[in-house]
Amino acid sequence: MIKKLVRDKIPQIIKESNGTCKYHIADIDEFKKRICTKLDEELNEFIDDPCLDEAADMYEVLRTLLWAYDIDFHDVVTAAARKKEERGGFCEGVVLDHVDKIEQ
Repeated sequence: MIKKLVRDKIPQIIKESNGTCKYHIADIDEFKKRICTKLDEELNEFIDDPCLDEAADMYEVLRTLLWAYDIDFHDVVTAAARKKEERGGFCEGVVLDHVDKIEQ
């Protein structure tokens, strides 16, 4: 049994290919659980094959995840830009090896 979240048109595509399938529409609790699992799945597929299509799949899952949790995508972009300005990004490859006590 598969039981995984798929793109909305997949049942129609299966039918048009003379296949059959059973599916259901998830309630919001199941949906949130499955979209989080889907993000992990898509990330692993990107790690295995870093390409445009896999990046597009991750992007679509992220957009849907934000929608499910009622988080505005543009707010995320703004917050990311602010955090990058304050703390930097990740492109330089800085790896923190050890931290001694930080005084506050």
